[in-house]
Amino acid sequence: MKTIKLLFSFALTATLFTSCYTEVIVDDYDDIPQISLNQLLGSYELWYVDINATKGYGETPFLQKAFTLSFINNNVLANNNIVGIGNTGNGFGIKVGTYDAYDMVLDVYHVIDGFETFDVYQIDNNTIELYNPNNDTSYFLDGYQRSNFDYDFVFYDNIHYFLQEYNAWEKVYTSDYGGINEFDNENFLQFLAGGNDSEFRSSQDVNGTSPNNIYWDYTGVYGVGNIAGNNKLKTLTLDYDYFDNEYFELSVINDGKIELYHPTSGTAYEFVGRGYIQFMKTTDTKGKTVTTEKMRKHRKDKVENPRENTRV
Repeated sequence: MKTIKLLFSFALTATLFTSCYTEVIVDDYDDIPQISLNQLLGSYELWYVDINATKGYGETPFLQKAFTLSFINNNVLANNNIVGIGNTGNGFGIKVGTYDAYDMVLDVYHVIDGFETFDVYQIDNNTIELYNPNNDTSYFLDGYQRSNFDYDFVFYDNIHYFLQEYNAWEKVYTSDYGGINEFDNENFLQFLAGGNDSEFRSSQDVNGTSPNNIYWDYTGVYGVGNIAGNNKLKTLTLDYDYFDNEYFELSVINDGKIELYHPTSGTAYEFVGRGYIQFMKTTDTKGKTVTTEKMRKHRKDKVENPRENTRV
């Protein structure tokens, strides 16, 4: 009798466990991060704004200006400038606003551009998506620590913007070697932010003229190109409206000085930046805050954003 009871008990137990196994469906997939949004944003010191990965046809101004963002103690910091990148604010840049993070929503209060709200999606271990439901546009940010972020790459990959970060570039040196050419007479260059993002002006005003008082003699469009095998040497082409192009090899001496080598004549020139422009806010002569027009441009055509606005 005891043997029969044991066998019956074993069979009943096996049946129960088999029943539980067949009825329970285990779903290991969980698209909700196991950490809070604040922890996610703080897991990396710098978030690089991959502007060319943007999806959608809208623009969020402060994201369009920033090379990197940081979220620290409810403050938003940004590297909006190439000049000083890696040094300004110990590599974080400057404070541009504050933020609140809750659930997977990020609210940013920018000192110039005002309020923006985003749905945040974690794409992988070091990539997040900021989806702006107000303009149906997504920006993608890649996370780095300051110790492994390649500031030099960002600098040389964005020389186009570096040239725009001064009100004028003043010629301070012309080499003794090289043939006489028309560019010898040019003493100032200016690379304009905004507009079509490729306009320049030049002037023959005497050295020492204040950038605010320069008379710009010539205008045109400019382009910066790469030289194979040398990431730090660039080409600069000045396409004058009514004259021939001038072609140079461009090298950066420091954050405020460049060298232009003119292969046609064999002459080297040095220019120093005058009137640094901080791309977030500036003040006019009356101390009133004014905004700047510089926006990072996409290097490829914009694409439709497949993500739908599902916020209630």
